[in-house]
Amino acid sequence: MKNLKNLLAGVVLTTTCLLFSQTAFAQKPAGKPWNAPDAAVKVKNTSKGDDAVKEGKDLYNQHCKSCHGAKGKGDGTKAEKIDISCGDFTSAETAKKTDGELFWKTTEGRKPMPSYKEKLSDSERWKVITYIRSL
Repeated sequence: MKNLKNLLAGVVLTTTCLLFSQTAFAQKPAGKPWNAPDAAVKVKNTSKGDDAVKEGKDLYNQHCKSCHGAKGKGDGTKAEKIDISCGDFTSAETAKKTDGELFWKTTEGRKPMPSYKEKLSDSERWKVITYIRSL
């Protein structure tokens, strides 16, 4: 009888862990397509070098990390409260995007991501993009 109780307890524990892991690590939907205009896609990054990466990292940590995570994987502390994925800056999909596209999205924003047009200068936004590329 004791072995049966232990077995049942193990099954319940395993089932609970599986259910928790599926809900805790379920991927969120990407949200609606968000395409930058052709003119924005062609814009070149004006920020380069180690200093830009360092300054971009500081700005990223201040403005982006809470949603996009310390390593840009979309797993920041606020990410779980957002209905759609925050996006993974280290993904192949992001690597395909031009710096101009990322700059445009950072500038314009769309719900739930805010616009940084008024919060960061053009130079600061380019430095954030330069940092994101270093991830």
